[in-house]
Formats: sequence, structure tokens, C-alpha cells
Amino acid sequence: MNRFDTFSALNLHSSILAAIKDLGFTKLTPIQAQILPYTLSGQDAIGQAQTGTGKTATFLITIIAALLAKPFSADEARYLGEPRALILAPTRELANQIYDDAIALTRHTDLHCVCVMGGVHYDNQLDALDKGFTDILIATPGRLIDLVQRGDVYLDRIEVLVLDEADRMLDMGFIADIKRLIAKMPPKTDRQSLLFSATFNQDVMALAYDWLLQPIFIEIKPEHKTCDLVEQYFYLLTEADKYQALTHILSDVTLQKVIIFANRKDQVKRLFEQLLHDYNVVMLSGDIQQSQRERYLEQFKSGDATILVATDVAGRGIHVDEVSHVINYTLPDQPEDYVHRIGRTGRAGHTGVSISFVSEDDAFNLPALEAHLGGKLALTLLSL
Repeated sequence: MNRFDTFSALNLHSSILAAIKDLGFTKLTPIQAQILPYTLSGQDAIGQAQTGTGKTATFLITIIAALLAKPFSADEARYLGEPRALILAPTRELANQIYDDAIALTRHTDLHCVCVMGGVHYDNQLDALDKGFTDILIATPGRLIDLVQRGDVYLDRIEVLVLDEADRMLDMGFIADIKRLIAKMPPKTDRQSLLFSATFNQDVMALAYDWLLQPIFIEIKPEHKTCDLVEQYFYLLTEADKYQALTHILSDVTLQKVIIFANRKDQVKRLFEQLLHDYNVVMLSGDIQQSQRERYLEQFKSGDATILVATDVAGRGIHVDEVSHVINYTLPDQPEDYVHRIGRTGRAGHTGVSISFVSEDDAFNLPALEAHLGGKLALTLLSL
């Protein structure tokens, strides 16, 4: 099939091209160039790509093009809470990010996008579903299961299904929920299905071929496992010295916005409470109510807060400009999460700095990280 370099070379609806122009997109990313010619013709696809490769726009453009190509006729029955396309995402933050992108790409159309996820009051989401016929529904699996069971959402008219970050959904135990949801949809012969994942193992591939019909498989390997624009430092120190080391680093005047990652929710809460006395700091973790999470994230994006302390829930799907430093207060348990964490800086051509603390408690995670990155890490003894 022909490869294309620009969006204008694709046979896209004028309203999609207008939105793409508004966003300043011109050239296709590698995954867009390889997948869109297939998905725009209605084919199922599996895409292996890291975050930041343009995959969200890939599946949104596919959905919007499919829906605009088959508008409902005036006499055709439609029902509220009966979406035509469904995008499933593992985390609230990623679902919100996809929703924002969907709003931007549908701005010149009459398509109605709704986002449903846990942590938000049911009434707000029911109001959004009742505002008009839902065309594109973005959801986290747990909340969608609840809405389906309550009879507020019906999946019998799904034309396009997208499973984003399938590996993450598998890790988070969502597969049973997704199977139940897919059982409510038209069979795979009667819908288009797209699956995206940063990593693939036997389990993910088995599910993909269960749920997709003769999919094309596109793999976009990152040129490097970690970004060349990110300077990476690994400091060897004791667990007891970590907080002093952190405040020493935060005294650097060149810091703009900083994300501090810790593995556990209790660690994030403790760091947040310690830093709160001297810094403009916010936090993101699974224990915080969704409305508060959104406020914190907005404060960080706007610059009202300069430090974000987070678990890996913020490592994927969060796009914040001008993050100058990422600090790994604890090394992640999964080496893939290290790549996602440091990918929050060094974006859009800007350079960034990643600092990782390696204490006696982090040593267990070091061999897997070195194997993943392909070599021994240069550890520096940090003296305070």
C-alpha cells in the first residue's frame, strides 16, 4: 500500500484537515505514515509504539474519518448513551488526554465526544451522555462496566473499537472487564478494531488476535530506548540521605518544572507533605479524587506549581510543556516505566535532565534496568 508523508496527501475529510491545520501538524509521524493508509480503508491494525509517536492522532483520525463517511440518515433510529466508537484507556489521565485531543480534532465537525472514568461523579457523566447522541466515547474500563450494567451506556452499535496501552491494561488487571465489554459489542467481523501497545508479550498478542480481524501489525521501534535530549544521572546514596539530596537538587536555579517520581502512593504523599512547606508543589496518585487530580495537573501545567510528585500514573499520557527535570526518588519496579518517566522531559526539541537516586532499597531494580537500557549505568557517589 502507498506510503504518504503529509496529511494533505491522504484522502481526508475537509473538516479533519482543517483541525489538523489548526494544530499545526503537517508531516506524518512514522506510525501515522505506516498505519493510516490501512486503517483509513477500514482494516484492523495492531501498533507497537511508545508514547509521543503520534498514535493518539492516528486512531482519532481513523475514527473521525469512519464516522464522517457513514453519517446517520434522518430517519435512522439513534439512542442516547449508544456510542459509535469506543476508546478504552487504562488510566484517567490518559483518558483525559485522549479526550482533549478528540475535542481538538473534531472541532470542525458535529461529532459529540464524551469521556467517562472513575473518580468523577456519575451525574456529570450522565449529563454529558444526555447532551446528545454520543459519537466517540473515551473510557476507563471500570467506570464503563458500571455504566453498562446500570443501563446508561449500550455498546451494540460500536463501529470502531480502540484499545490503547493494552500492555498497561493487562498489567493493571483490566482484561476480564474488557472481555465483558467486548461481549456487548458487534462481532469483530462487523466492527473495526485497533490495538496499541508499547510492549508485546504472548498474552497481549493472544488477546489481539482474539479481538481483531486479520490485523496488520506495525512496529515502530524507537531509534533509541531513551531520548538523546535527556541527560541522565544516577546518584549512589543511602536511603536516609535521599530527602536532603532532593532539596539540594531543588535549590538549583535552572530548574523550571520538575516531576518527582516515587513507586508507592504513601511515598508520594510523604514527599508532598514534606515539600509543601517550602515549595509550590502538587501531587498525582491513585488515592486523590479525580477533581483534585485535575486541579493539581492544571496548576502544574500553568506554572502555578513548579513541582509535581507522582506515581507512575503520571508517567504515561501526561503531556506538560517545559518540564526541565525528572527525578526518580525511587527506581521503578518495571524498567519500561523508567523510559516513560524520563520521557516527560526532553520533549519537542528541548533538552532535559533525569536524575535517579540509587540506594540500598533500589539496588534490586538496577540489573533489570541495565539490561533494558543495554549496558552498565554510570553511578556517581553523591556527597552532601
